[in-house]
Amino acid sequence: MTEEVRSEEAAPVAGRKRPKPGERRIQILQALASMLEQPAADRITTAALAAHLDVSEAALYRHFASKAQMYEGLIEFIEQSLFTLANQIMDRESDPAQQVGRILAMALQFAQKNPGMCRVMVGDALVFEHERLTVRMNQCWDRLESLLRQSYKALADARGSQSPTVEAQAGASLAISVLIGRMQRFDRSGFKRLPTEHLEGVLQQLLR
Repeated sequence: MTEEVRSEEAAPVAGRKRPKPGERRIQILQALASMLEQPAADRITTAALAAHLDVSEAALYRHFASKAQMYEGLIEFIEQSLFTLANQIMDRESDPAQQVGRILAMALQFAQKNPGMCRVMVGDALVFEHERLTVRMNQCWDRLESLLRQSYKALADARGSQSPTVEAQAGASLAISVLIGRMQRFDRSGFKRLPTEHLEGVLQQLLR
């Protein structure tokens, strides 16, 4: 196995550049996300992933200790992407209704642009993987719901609600349910039913 890895990362094959440090790790995650976009991608093996990249399985394990770590890498990317953008929206928008609307639109657009990661977000790609991955993805949803709850609370306060905390909890919970539901439909329709379909109307209903 050691010789296999060494030979692979020795002098590059003609016409094929040797990846820079860190590049191979990114390539592996990109390949995994790409494979998740394909039909019958319920369970991707490391052998299939290695073949897709034209490397040995040993080469994969030089960058990730397990397949679960590869999925964790995708979840980390999802978290960083969503919360970097969501926090920017919170900083730039003072109107809580605009905060909610823009965060929901951003999350749906992210899923639409990244179908493979959408399957991770709704858990379909994690069914046969380690349960800690589902737990971590659920924690990501909980964090997003908590962020939305702040905006819904501010919105309820601005409207003079008698029970702003309850309204905020209900609003954020409903918003997350709509996000997950639309992403699931996108996934299970073979990525034909876009999650951003009738987006303006959906946002109006969620902010009534």
